[in-house]
Amino acid sequence: MVARMAGTFPTLRITRDDFVPEGSFAETQATYLRPDPTIVAELDRLLTEKKIGVVAHYYMDPELQGVLAACDWPHVGVSDSLVMAARGIEMAKAGCRTIVVLGVDFMSENARAMLDAAGFEGTPVYRVAADPIGCSLAESAEAQAYGAYLMEAKEHPNPLHVVYINTSLATKAKAHALVPTITCTSSNVVQTILQAASQIDGVNVFFGPDTYMGHNLQAMFEALAKMDDEAIRAIHPDHDRETIRGLLERYHYFREGTCIVHHMFGEEVVERVREEYADAFVTAHLEVPGEMFALGLEKQRHGDGVVGSTSNILAFITEKVEAAAEAGEEGTLRFVLGTEAGMITPIVREVQRILNAHDAKCDAEIVFPVASEAVAETADPSLPIVPGVQGGEGCSTAGGCATCPYMKMNTLDALLDLCRRVEVAPGADLAPFEPKKYVERIDGQTAAELGGEPILHMRHFQQNGALPEALVEDVKARGSRASGPGARAES
Repeated sequence: MVARMAGTFPTLRITRDDFVPEGSFAETQATYLRPDPTIVAELDRLLTEKKIGVVAHYYMDPELQGVLAACDWPHVGVSDSLVMAARGIEMAKAGCRTIVVLGVDFMSENARAMLDAAGFEGTPVYRVAADPIGCSLAESAEAQAYGAYLMEAKEHPNPLHVVYINTSLATKAKAHALVPTITCTSSNVVQTILQAASQIDGVNVFFGPDTYMGHNLQAMFEALAKMDDEAIRAIHPDHDRETIRGLLERYHYFREGTCIVHHMFGEEVVERVREEYADAFVTAHLEVPGEMFALGLEKQRHGDGVVGSTSNILAFITEKVEAAAEAGEEGTLRFVLGTEAGMITPIVREVQRILNAHDAKCDAEIVFPVASEAVAETADPSLPIVPGVQGGEGCSTAGGCATCPYMKMNTLDALLDLCRRVEVAPGADLAPFEPKKYVERIDGQTAAELGGEPILHMRHFQQNGALPEALVEDVKARGSRASGPGARAES
């Protein structure tokens, strides 16, 4: 528990029945947590009458998340990318006739591919924007440099490509055609790599495209190699210091891929966190630069922080608040939010639920490590301050943009407009809102079919705790060819 002291970053204090913002950025976030009941009622009616399921990412605009959270319709899911497609399948099984995906384009592509694989080819999937909703990280994997990286991987013995799910189906398909590929998210990437090293002797792991996550994973494995064997086996039963050191010799990551949001959590922001929020808990997404990652890892070793996915960050905050509430502690728990600001909506909902359930005497404060240069003024008197610089990129080189401009292409107005058009006007052309269709064929399969295989491999791992045998055999078969005459030595 920390005393509340003034700092230079905007904050949002969460109490049992209110939230108190300090700073323009936090005030903007708080505005959206009190949605207009008229808009909530209209969206709720549209979703219910038309049986529309909505799957959204945690990084959605707070205004949109606030309205979604207030809806009574049960088939609305806000989560990280790991479970978005799975939620869509659950909604289709429950009778939803349409699935709307609120995210960037690879998320709707993944949902479409997984619904098809589950037998729901006839269930429409829509985005809310007719224009492409890109992703700087996904685009990194479409560059020539990534193709060269995979060509290098192909020449290694027993190569396995672990690709971040934040990539297009075309990227996954082309990669899988070159190197056996499994997708991952920040929630499961560590266990995916450890399991691969357990199941496949001499596996060469090639991770991409996120450079920060790749570097941070290496730092995590290096730290793991210094722990005692018992502590390592608690993380994965088949590993010890010797096997982790062996893995490090065969672990590779792409050096030219970044997310423009997490790129901003750099040295300047971290230095201010260390100086002004020394007693706060620190949360850091696996994608943030090394400085923020190192601080999160340092805090995590002492139980005062977490490094991981958006789900890990939410779980850490709620667990700390629940423990303090159950113990009857007083005061304020302070958390530095080292990821996209859209996370604030589920955090507020969960923290208030816990505080009320325990009649708590404590509260929580979320610190947004956002530079003042990352907030722009508008001409709208009702909303004078918005996240993002005037140029629209949502980031500042001063550090801490904390909001993704691509995710913010998913607006409340766009969602309402799409829901009104679904099934009401049979002649309405909704084709521009469908996920991209890939007609090219790769190794005799469509890009959608081949690109879906790495996702199915990940789902198998999540459900069974082991990589599918088909993937393991593929690695060994292609690896034996790579290790033949003329194969290059390990780097």
